[in-house]
Formats: sequence, structure tokens, C-alpha cells
Amino acid sequence: MSESTLIRNAGAREAKATNDGRRWWLVGTVAGLAMATVACAGQDTAGDVKPAAGEQSEVKMSATQASPAEEPAVRTLAIEDYKGPELAGAGEWFNGEPAIIAELLSQGQVVLIDFWTYTCINCLRTLPHLRDWHAKYADRGLTILGVHAPEFEFEKLAENVGEAIDQHGVGWLVVQDNGMETWRAFNNHYWPAKYLVGIDGKIGYSQFGEGHYEEAEEAIRDALEVAGRDVSDIPVGGVTAQERDPDAPTVTRELYMGYGRNYSNVLGGGGYAGQDAYYEEADRAVFYEDQAAHAHNKWYLQGLWKNESEAIVHARETGGLEDYIALKFAARSANVVINPVRENEPFSVVVEVDERPLTPEEAGADIVFDDEGRSVIEVTDAKLYRIVEQPEWSARELKLRSSSDNFAVFAFTFGIYDQGA
Repeated sequence: MSESTLIRNAGAREAKATNDGRRWWLVGTVAGLAMATVACAGQDTAGDVKPAAGEQSEVKMSATQASPAEEPAVRTLAIEDYKGPELAGAGEWFNGEPAIIAELLSQGQVVLIDFWTYTCINCLRTLPHLRDWHAKYADRGLTILGVHAPEFEFEKLAENVGEAIDQHGVGWLVVQDNGMETWRAFNNHYWPAKYLVGIDGKIGYSQFGEGHYEEAEEAIRDALEVAGRDVSDIPVGGVTAQERDPDAPTVTRELYMGYGRNYSNVLGGGGYAGQDAYYEEADRAVFYEDQAAHAHNKWYLQGLWKNESEAIVHARETGGLEDYIALKFAARSANVVINPVRENEPFSVVVEVDERPLTPEEAGADIVFDDEGRSVIEVTDAKLYRIVEQPEWSARELKLRSSSDNFAVFAFTFGIYDQGA
């Protein structure tokens, strides 16, 4: 069958999505992927673009079929014949020895490159499907290479990445791309993003964002069959994909706390901080008074806080819980990214909706209830904490309170799925 290209949700038009608060842009006709260059628009700086579930851009190219009578049982590609992008500037490796794409192809492997970072909720939602594919096809010629491309500085620490790999059951090869060199080699613009390299040395399928899991698996199976692998005894699917809540009319955008993003967006009206004092000077501790009405898609402070490049930091210890971060949100779920200022000093954060504790039915996976009946997250590590998972969509007021000066908040993310975060 001749090589063909199918383009979905892309082309000569601009596409915008706001699901889970993430916005993305894809402009121009997508074509010419034979040499593995993805022609998609977006910010060159990692972290600015994340596709949203349900409105992803997906590009699929059919693999060149080979006649079983003409090909050996397992096909390979000579190392020097691979002309696509390689892993560049690789840092520490996890779950195995360092790998090179060309060498894997020369061994008859089909290679799935997965760009991810461990605090990105969109990336975390794809992991059950990656685990399923790894379990089913690793022995049939599929090598998954996870490329960990960090959004925040603390995600560059190998110890943090290793803990996240263990926590989320990532059993395939992962390499750190702290300098974003592999990200640039693939001309990538998205978290998560997947590129499937077939035995012909070409990217036969690429997927940006969540969803299209059965199509992705079919592309994997096609590529393995072209490589001479038999997968006919393996059923397709097995992991139920999350579905968007059909009754959710909107969702709060992702909210960033650091001035690196707030200052760059404020001129266009996109600043996330809702109080003017935040923008007056960088790296300054300010006593905020939460007096104004809260606007949607903004966050507000009470008490002494310091604005830093990537986070807002509670700048004092208090005897009570008078200091807080507050925001309005419209979603099924809410998550917060926290990195303690100092290691090995755990602390508590009290989480409230509409001035009351969460109920067990609306508490996220990381919520516990203390002796006073308060809904709390116990912060020990740098990660994304799942704080709200409501049984149905609603618009609420969220507050996070802590007496600790170890409390540094990086981002909030929101979801409109009918189950989970």
C-alpha cells in the first residue's frame, strides 16, 4: 500500500482548545513527515503549550506494507540508513541502559517516543495506556522511550523524576531531556506528544495530547506487523479512556503562579494573579489583602507572600491559618503543583471549597481528613497533588491555607472528566 497521510483537527487553520485550562495552537498544513519533522506552530519555550483532552491534534501516516514472501521474519534497518532525529543531550537514564533510536531500529525494534513531564496532568492521564502497550508489545518488538522534558526547574532533579517513575509505575526506558535538546530535535511543541518510528526509519504516526488511544494502538500494531512481528493473538484495548463530562459547559484554565508567566502574559490581559501588587516588582515579599471580588481564571492572596519566577511562596510562619490562596474554579476536578522550599520538612495544607471542608465524595486522591474534620494534603514531595474530584461539574470557590513558610505553589490544573482527575 502506498504511503499516505491523514490529517485530523489540523491543516491550514488555527485550532484552539481550553479543556483543563490548557491552550494550544497549531497553524499551517501538516505534511512532509517522512524525515520526522513536525510542522506545527506554538511557543518555542517549553511549558507554553499543552493540548487539551478531547480537542487534540493527531497526525497519522500509514506504514509501508511489505510482502511476507519478500521479507525476512523480522525486518531491520541499517544504522546508517536512519535519517530521522536522535536523542540529543541525553541526561540520566531510568529502567535500563542508554539507547539510540538507530540502533534499536537495527535490532528490528519499533520505537515509540513519548514526551512527558511528571507534574503535567495531561501526561499522567496517558500513562495507563502506555503501561498497557508496554505490557502487551515489549516482547513483540516495541520499545517505548520516555523523554522527560521538564516544565519546572525542580523537575530537572533526577531524584524527583525517579520517584515519579516509581509512583506511577513507569516500567519502560526514560531519559532526562533537561536541556530540551531532544524536544527541539523533534521540533516538538506539546506535552504529551508521541512519535512512532517504524522499521523504515520514518515517523509513521504522531499524536499530540490525550485521546485517540485505539488509533495509536492500531498504528503500533501495524508498525510491528510491517517489522515482521505477529501480534494477532493480542487483543486491542483493555484500558478504558476517560470521557469528558457532557454536561460541563466550561473549565477553568491552567493557572500559573510564577512571574515568569504572569509578567509575560499581563500585557495581553492574560496574567493569572488577580492583585495589582503582584506585578509591581519581582522577587518581593508583599502583604496582600484579599478584598476585591474574585474573577474567574485568576487567583488571589491573603497574607505575606513572595513572588518568584516559577512560584508564589508563603513568606512567613503563622500561628493560625489566616493566610491563603483563593480562586474561583469551574470543573469536575482540581489539582495543584507544590514543591516545598526546603526538603525533608513536611507540612499540611488545608483545602476548602465554599468556606468549608471537602466531603469524602468530592475529595481528591491526595486529600486526608484530620482529627478536626478538615480536608488536608500532607506535603512531603515535589509533585502534583489531586485535591478535588467532584461527582459532577460545578463552579466553586477554592482556598488553600497553610501556616508554613515551606509552602510554594507552582500551578493549578482542572479537569472535566467523568472519572478521576
